[in-house]
Amino acid sequence: MIKGRDIILFSNDWGGDPLSKHQIALRLAKQNRVLWVNSMGNRNPTVSAHDLRRVVKKLWQFCRGCRPVADNIFRFCPLVIPFHGNPVARWINKRLLAWSLQRACRKLGFRDMVTLTFVPNSVDVVGSLGESVVIYYCVDEYSQFTGADRTAVLDMESRLMEKADLVVVSASRLYESKKTHNPNTVLITHGVDVDHFRSACLATTPVPADVEDIPAPVIGFYGLIEDWVDLEVIRFMAVERPDWSFVMIGEVKTDTAAVRKLPNVYFPGRRPYQSLPGYCRKFDIAVLPFVVNELTLASNPLKVREYLAAGLPVVATPLPEVLKLGELVNAATTPQEFLTQCEALLASGRRGPDPEVSRHMDAESWDGKVEVLSELIVRLPDRRKTHLRIMAGPQVAG
Repeated sequence: MIKGRDIILFSNDWGGDPLSKHQIALRLAKQNRVLWVNSMGNRNPTVSAHDLRRVVKKLWQFCRGCRPVADNIFRFCPLVIPFHGNPVARWINKRLLAWSLQRACRKLGFRDMVTLTFVPNSVDVVGSLGESVVIYYCVDEYSQFTGADRTAVLDMESRLMEKADLVVVSASRLYESKKTHNPNTVLITHGVDVDHFRSACLATTPVPADVEDIPAPVIGFYGLIEDWVDLEVIRFMAVERPDWSFVMIGEVKTDTAAVRKLPNVYFPGRRPYQSLPGYCRKFDIAVLPFVVNELTLASNPLKVREYLAAGLPVVATPLPEVLKLGELVNAATTPQEFLTQCEALLASGRRGPDPEVSRHMDAESWDGKVEVLSELIVRLPDRRKTHLRIMAGPQVAG
């Protein structure tokens, strides 16, 4: 593991769901300092109440300055104009962001900095902060998100990849699309917090009170409930099996009218990361019903590995990265196939957390994935001294 480095990390907002970026940052921060730069937004804002609240929140966070949020992690909320397709807005953003970030780095005493960016819209400032290394870590096909300015995002990402000393991707489909922009592209698949989720297998792990009395069998899902979650699958199964319970945990950011009124479908809302093993303990089967599109085909869903680390039987849409897990996951494409797979699992007695299933995730820990990333950083030359690139193999970790 690298030690004593100062890392500028561009990502989503700190305090959101613990995604791959959070897992990586927390492990890097054990022996390094991290300046976490909150999201600058990939989509143009609307006049909605949600976007207005978000603008007000970001203004308040910007005025509060750079603040510690975890051991060796400091959060910085940038002030930017979120119209990334507008050249004037980008010109203003570049200068405002560079000035405010350099000021934050001076206050923290950052030196010999590594920039690790997960977002394309950082392109106009990365490389201008005196960094020794610039890494673009791509975990999604950002241009495919609803509301994104596709042309602008693709342009920013292309320029970022050309600028980066290393491009890291989390899925094979991303590797194929990104390696043409930068030959120094490597694949590191997502990891999982094995010990955390394995606690679902322990009798001492309490089931949260808000789901404790929900009748079995329980078909469960947790994560952001967005337009890529196929709620038609849930509706079909809930109607066909009214004696089953369907628990959908997470922040709802899409229309759920088709399932909201069904008496056996429950939406507890977003729940803390620390409580997720308890919810998994209540699940008989975990499901990942995703719509198949360019966004999901390039994804590597974290929650599948988390379900498995919790020891749960899993039924999921056969996305490329899901299929790599082989017989650990039961693939289903249509609502009827999801129902059939769930019925077969229940009939076989495979239900609820199983320590034997959890052990299959031992080799997939986040600690191991971050160690691979660390080794790659160590091998990169100082961009301030040379423009030479190292050539890495196409795949680094499974």
